[in-house]
Amino acid sequence: MAADYVQMARNLEDFYQFKDKVVVFVGAGTKQLLDISRIPKRTIAIDQDVDALQQLRQQVEARHLENVVEIVQSDFFDVPSRGDVVYFEFCLHEMTDPDKALAHAKSLAPDIVVYDHAPGSEWAYLGAEEDKVVRSTQAMERFGIRRREIFRTNQHFKDYAELLAKVSPQGPLAVERAARYASVTGIAIPMGYGLTLL
Repeated sequence: MAADYVQMARNLEDFYQFKDKVVVFVGAGTKQLLDISRIPKRTIAIDQDVDALQQLRQQVEARHLENVVEIVQSDFFDVPSRGDVVYFEFCLHEMTDPDKALAHAKSLAPDIVVYDHAPGSEWAYLGAEEDKVVRSTQAMERFGIRRREIFRTNQHFKDYAELLAKVSPQGPLAVERAARYASVTGIAIPMGYGLTLL
């Protein structure tokens, strides 16, 4: 199911060298593409989702990483922790004010890495997030892009029920858009995603 997370993690590792850096990791409670067990010197893992952070906490404890991973349940705008890089993982487009988020990130670290959906992604459209993606992309362009790479993969679902379970939390428009797959099995939806260094 879903995208090729192994390839996506490899894209991230090739794009930016997190090794031996203090990483302020925003959106850390979701599926992590950054391997916090072997790359950063120290990770400050930030998310607002208590349940997602609890899962992360269990992973950290199981891997004995308590000395190198600090878990912070907070709104990013309230975080004062500084580092070498602020890393946004598929969350900048969800922020109400991405310009403000990038400005705050710059006050915390000299480098900013954004991993997120690319404009024009069919997957972002299906999830009714295309406007958010455009807004966050425009914020990055205003901020000043140092480097950007765009990649392609597919989101895979065995059937409509599995797809519907994934997109339902995105609201009625996403459910409406997913309806065209109602009688389809072996679903593959193109997903564009990008890595940006600011």
